[in-house]
Amino acid sequence: MEHIAMPAINFAPIMPEMILSVVAMVLLMLNVFVPGEQKGYLGYLSLAGIVATGYFVAIGWNQPVEVQMGFAGAVQQDNFSLFFKGIVLVSAALTVLITDQYLQREECNQGEIYPLMLFATVGMMLMAAGTDLMTIFLGLEVLSVSLYVLAGFNRGSLRSNEAGLKYFLLGAFSTGFLLYGMALTYGATGTTKVANIASYVVDNGVAGANVYFLAGMLLMGVGFSFKIAAAPFHMWTPDVYEGSPTPMTAFMSAGPKAAGFAAFLRVFVSVFPTLKADWTDLIWILAVLTMTIGNIIALSQDNIKRMLAYSSIAHAGYALVGFTAGNGVGLAGIMFYLLSYAFMNIGAFAIIILTGKKGEANLNVSDYAGFGFKHPVLGLAMSLFLFSLAGMPPTAGFIGKFYLFSGAIKAGYTWLAIIGVLNSAASVYYYLRVMVFMYMKNPVEEFDWMRVTPAFMLCIAVSAAGVLIPGIVPSFVFDLAQKALL
Repeated sequence: MEHIAMPAINFAPIMPEMILSVVAMVLLMLNVFVPGEQKGYLGYLSLAGIVATGYFVAIGWNQPVEVQMGFAGAVQQDNFSLFFKGIVLVSAALTVLITDQYLQREECNQGEIYPLMLFATVGMMLMAAGTDLMTIFLGLEVLSVSLYVLAGFNRGSLRSNEAGLKYFLLGAFSTGFLLYGMALTYGATGTTKVANIASYVVDNGVAGANVYFLAGMLLMGVGFSFKIAAAPFHMWTPDVYEGSPTPMTAFMSAGPKAAGFAAFLRVFVSVFPTLKADWTDLIWILAVLTMTIGNIIALSQDNIKRMLAYSSIAHAGYALVGFTAGNGVGLAGIMFYLLSYAFMNIGAFAIIILTGKKGEANLNVSDYAGFGFKHPVLGLAMSLFLFSLAGMPPTAGFIGKFYLFSGAIKAGYTWLAIIGVLNSAASVYYYLRVMVFMYMKNPVEEFDWMRVTPAFMLCIAVSAAGVLIPGIVPSFVFDLAQKALL
């Protein structure tokens, strides 16, 4: 009898994804049996699963190459992917902490939200670990399908339904661009593996003249630009962010943006280095447009969720400054900034949830009048997050922008850095406007409906620490980011 030898499979590179997937499937089964008023326990189990996954991410740091690679080179758990996995796990953990109270208030406490968040996180981690275009696409689809449902999760809200539908239609449209770009790249090179495509580009000096290859690069750039909400592919962002349940808005603003940049960086920095002179000019324009459009439109927003949506667009532009620089300082600056952004943005959204009322009411900037006096600790925390978003010292937002703009100056893009600084200065207006209402306007609300649970306090405390500590002592996080460079 002939024996068939099974090939040795290295599961280490996808161990974090496997653990989180198993936890998500267990939660789906438990959700059937847990009564509606006890769905919050699923959140605690989700948090435990995220912590366990984080442990396997941490022990994977600085592993040998033979341990990092798996599935014929389709995935790689290198320091680059681990750093971004850490960002998305932090985003997921903080979001879980602020979800249960919101669901109870809105009376949409279906437990499916936690498995969906975990599956979305698995998709983000696959995008970061993918070294094959098909793996990146698989991760993107797992992420996207989960986010479409999460955006429209509050079925009793027309705005939430609209957000889910808009995100689905525009997301599917952008995915077509990305997939077609991958198909053209495969047609030109005969492979979908990032390393092999990079070798093809190095070996064939005329690769730049291949119209299919260039078209594939451009179409993939369009697809990734949509996922990170870069202008002019940002139009979905304000409507989706405003209509989605606020915890999901916080989640979408941090984790998927980091995953999108991870895939964007891996493909363009690894595959197209010889064409850097061509795509750098495009990224330069993209960065300027994204920063400027996001900040200018944010100036006129009264709804704080829409304001932070346009702010999110502007922050993608700041990260693109580091992408344009393409040097060690700029690329490490992107990683530092995206981690800092997760803390400051989710922290701000946590306080927005606390101050909100049922039906997503009380979300205008004017509704925060006197909030700083009624709740001094929460007002101070909100001010800290807004200062960090504006890039004021001694916060992580300031240090992150410093690294991004320093990288641009070192690469010779002085004007891009100047435009970035001017945009950052303009953004101070709409962030300070919220603080003016909090501390310089007479209260119009007593905020007596607010209920600060231990989970919320933990989220706000961790977010505040994540904003202050890297702002005061940035070297530890920045050194990790430099060790994670491709």
